[in-house]
Amino acid sequence: MSAASEPVYDAIVIGAGPTGLACAIEIQQRDLSVILLEKGCLTNSLYHYPPHMTFFTTPELLEIGNLPMTSLNEKPNRTEALKYYRRVTQYFRLDVRQYERADRIEGQDGDFHVWTSHRVGRTGHHRARKIVLSTGYYDLPNLLDIPGEALSKVMHYYREPHPYWDMDVAVIGGKNSAAIASLELFWAGARVTLIHREPQLSNSIKYWIKPNIENRLKKGEIAGYLSSTVEDITEDCIRVRTPDGEKWLKNDFVFALIGYHPDIEFLRHMGIEFDPATRRPKTNPDTLESDRPGVYLAGVLVAGMHTNEIFIENGRFHGAQIAKDMERRLTGHP
Repeated sequence: MSAASEPVYDAIVIGAGPTGLACAIEIQQRDLSVILLEKGCLTNSLYHYPPHMTFFTTPELLEIGNLPMTSLNEKPNRTEALKYYRRVTQYFRLDVRQYERADRIEGQDGDFHVWTSHRVGRTGHHRARKIVLSTGYYDLPNLLDIPGEALSKVMHYYREPHPYWDMDVAVIGGKNSAAIASLELFWAGARVTLIHREPQLSNSIKYWIKPNIENRLKKGEIAGYLSSTVEDITEDCIRVRTPDGEKWLKNDFVFALIGYHPDIEFLRHMGIEFDPATRRPKTNPDTLESDRPGVYLAGVLVAGMHTNEIFIENGRFHGAQIAKDMERRLTGHP
């Protein structure tokens, strides 16, 4: 198909997580054409959460498109969320192109060109008048930048504890992910060491988790090194700098759960400007349009490196802001 005969969509949403889906629903409900490009599966980041994860919120705060979400308990789990977002996608007949990565975006407001690559190696090309970036941040872990981090024993994602039974496991971090992983690994029979660079665990750890991890540390059931950092990782040990000096600890696996960040380089290549003081991308607060005309940011991308400010609960409302401005610009409706 030649470029001249390709369909020109009103919008392309890059990223089919909950916020991306919410954006597409709002755009579609204004009789504008839209497709979503997702490099993985639908709600790819949620899929990669631990299988038995429970959200820290109630079902209604995860709803999009005014479609009710149900849960067997007060707080929904990962399985229920995945089922819900599949149902949302089917209900609104959203055109989600799974396993199609957006590699390059060129053009200008009203005439963007998006080049993509598929899971099987095939390449693609799409045209759109507007672009919405809703790529999240979970795919890019913060790195330790220390020797040995590239070893296969080092992981930046935690899923389940069974493979680490009777193993010496180090968990690096002091927030929810690190606390939950440490507890589950301990309960499954791993010998767990928790290492955190601050003098105390984060106050952001959920209230029903924090006393549990603190009690395990206090009793020595989970070894804890606070105000400490891992300096080196080898095949069978880790070197830890502690207030009491350097220590070498026997180790089989390392979970470096120190957070994640948006793909800043991709945004820069897109021509997105950043505030030098806050590192937030510059957006119109009313429309969420970036400094590059016709390109909107949604979800956690709006917060830049401050990823703890925007979640599904508030990012889902970005779609209405964006779609309202698109409708005004594309159709002339107020």
